[in-house]
Amino acid sequence: MISIFALAAAGLGAASMVSWIRRSRKRAAFDPARHGLVPRAELDPGRAGPHRADPGRETVAEVVLAARRGEWKQAAAYVEAAGEDWDERWSRVELLRELAQEDDDWLQRWREARPESGDAATVRAGLLLHRAWSIRGGAYADQVSPADMATFRRMLPDAMKAAHEASGLAPDDPGPWVVMVTAARALDYDHGQFSRLFEELRARAPHHWAGHLQALQYWAPKWHGSQELMGRFAGDTLALAPPGSVLCGVYLHALDEAEAQRGRRGLPTTAEDKEMLLIVARGLATVPETDPRLVGLRHLLAYHLTRCGMYEAALPVFRAIGPWCGAEPWRKGGRDPVDAFDEARTTAALEVARNRG
Repeated sequence: MISIFALAAAGLGAASMVSWIRRSRKRAAFDPARHGLVPRAELDPGRAGPHRADPGRETVAEVVLAARRGEWKQAAAYVEAAGEDWDERWSRVELLRELAQEDDDWLQRWREARPESGDAATVRAGLLLHRAWSIRGGAYADQVSPADMATFRRMLPDAMKAAHEASGLAPDDPGPWVVMVTAARALDYDHGQFSRLFEELRARAPHHWAGHLQALQYWAPKWHGSQELMGRFAGDTLALAPPGSVLCGVYLHALDEAEAQRGRRGLPTTAEDKEMLLIVARGLATVPETDPRLVGLRHLLAYHLTRCGMYEAALPVFRAIGPWCGAEPWRKGGRDPVDAFDEARTTAALEVARNRG
């Protein structure tokens, strides 16, 4: 137990010490079950959410094994089966791109056998882009060696050219445009050039998840935007998100970007900002539980709601999350995720109870 003298030494005044002691006692007596929450002892930092059965797992395994044997027909059929579910189709293209990074022999055979395949061309464009990015790495530009940056920039035009070729083979597919939008920020496209590219993507898939996340990165201060431009893009995206779509979660990623750039003090907390978070909460409440992206977005939502003191809105989100606390928001600052998660949900529950009398 921390003594009152230790608190005084830490610079807390008498009023602050009394308040701290009262909060500590309330937390010690806190019963999660009374608020619809699981006991602390059941919190699991090993996962962000429960294991979900994937009915397509066997198909994916077949695609992976076939690719490693140098066969391509299973990969082609796998992408084609997604039809015009563009988010799902992109997810499958990304899986194939990851396989091609290990060994692209099967991809070369696919392109030779089906030179008219837009899917094969899109996988190749993504592969060229990620090969370039793997050399650059994820560090800020001033932390990348001049040699690596030069190689990165030298490789990017080939990726952009490949994506344009893929779009010619598959004119309705937004996938090639996701590659272009991603490459554009590294190629230093100006705002007008980038906006034209992004509008081509949105013309094909107005609510494309990966496409909007890549666009958000372009408008971030660390690339070619600012806090204001990034916030405007996130707000516009939120306004366009239809019911049942995770697209509203782009706003949460914008908040995370803002926090990474300027710390928690730089995050918006006005009444309008809080209303935006409520819109996100209502939007995510309509997303099917089967959507694998929902789990991570719930953690981000709970984190930012409690940060803004929006405890009434946060408590049902914590209830929906359950015992799973192995998500990134709770590890910020090197914290123990169980401690951070439990503190946030306990605060939310106690504040809701207090406000309700």
